[in-house]
Amino acid sequence: MVKICAVEEGSLAAKKRILAGDILLAINGHEISDVLDYRFYLTERRIALLLSREGKEYKVKIKKGEYDDIGLSFFSPLMDGKHTCRNKCIFCFIDQMPKGYRDTLYFKDDDSRLSFLQGSYVTLTNMTDADIDRIIKMRLSPIRVSVHTTNPELRVKMMKNPRAGEVLSYLPRLAEAGITISAQIVLCRGVNDGEELLRSMHDLAALYPALDSVSVVPAGLTRFREGLYPLSPFTPEECLAVVRTVEDFSAKCQAAYGAYLFHASDEFYLKAGLPLPSEEHYEGYLQLENGVGMLTSFENEFLDALADAPKPAAPRRVTVATGHAAYPLLSRLAAILAEKEPSLTVSVEDVENEFFGPEITVAGLLTGEDYLKALVGKSLGDALLISRTSLRAEGDLFLCGMSKEELADKLGTPVVAVENDGALFLNALLGV
Repeated sequence: MVKICAVEEGSLAAKKRILAGDILLAINGHEISDVLDYRFYLTERRIALLLSREGKEYKVKIKKGEYDDIGLSFFSPLMDGKHTCRNKCIFCFIDQMPKGYRDTLYFKDDDSRLSFLQGSYVTLTNMTDADIDRIIKMRLSPIRVSVHTTNPELRVKMMKNPRAGEVLSYLPRLAEAGITISAQIVLCRGVNDGEELLRSMHDLAALYPALDSVSVVPAGLTRFREGLYPLSPFTPEECLAVVRTVEDFSAKCQAAYGAYLFHASDEFYLKAGLPLPSEEHYEGYLQLENGVGMLTSFENEFLDALADAPKPAAPRRVTVATGHAAYPLLSRLAAILAEKEPSLTVSVEDVENEFFGPEITVAGLLTGEDYLKALVGKSLGDALLISRTSLRAEGDLFLCGMSKEELADKLGTPVVAVENDGALFLNALLGV
């Protein structure tokens, strides 16, 4: 049962005199416990709602279109609390956060519902047989799973959860039911790489065609690892070996299934000094949120948009600040743009991540203090462009708590946060 916080004026629910504060108990006899139940059972054209008001139950019948909403709002998007992570993964990024920052930075979610609603990855350790049955019944697909290794004993060791190995049995159950599975492997040097990585890829490939993609990404290691499991970064030579291992296996998958399935993240390619694969290799960028093909996608978006880009209305000078990972690409794109538009001057600044340490090279984890230290005292021109991913979801604060406006005041230049899209980046450079 869930409490209703608001009823939209003029909606089907309002016409049936449902009120804010009422409790929704069931739809068509099915108990409602969260957003998945609600959305699934609401698709019927004829629904019978069982509600409660001040302790007294009452019923309402509504006729509607199959996907029509009835106008109810609840106190949280999930309609109950988020499921927190019960693992203590040896590579957990949140465990590497220093203390004293806003509470939301320390929340660990492991909620299967967010896998469907927001595309987040889950470990399955919070799930039960009943949860798997519900996913199959409701055809909730795709499910995104943080696998890391298919060796049950090693998975328990890596995640420090006694259920971590046994829940791997859920994967073939989901695959047999036709639920699409996207997976990720966070690779830890000397732990789940080498032969263990090959084992994991072999085991996951057996789930095809339910398996649509797997990203292989390096564990993010900050300077705040005191007292944690001893992990060290991959060397450039080891990154090269990882890329070759993934590419060799993915080529076999492409020959057997017509799909590469396995992809090393951009970070492995950059650190190995290798060129990034072509757009065709990424098969529609199924693992973009894990940094797989992100730079290739960005470059293609930029160049496609450049062909039809408007000219700047007036001479313009801008600065772009980014992390080590994107710096070479953005510098190259700025040079291409400068050749086409001589009236536009673009400077690209490589910002060191002093907050988390030099191993963290993505722009999304740069803080306001990092930007300030790298740019203070410099002439930045008409605008400073940064990645929107450096800010929290609301678009106002960096990880350190500094606001975008505060950074602009301290630097004396307007700060423009740009989404991770090459065409939008071009527009921001042009001032469109």
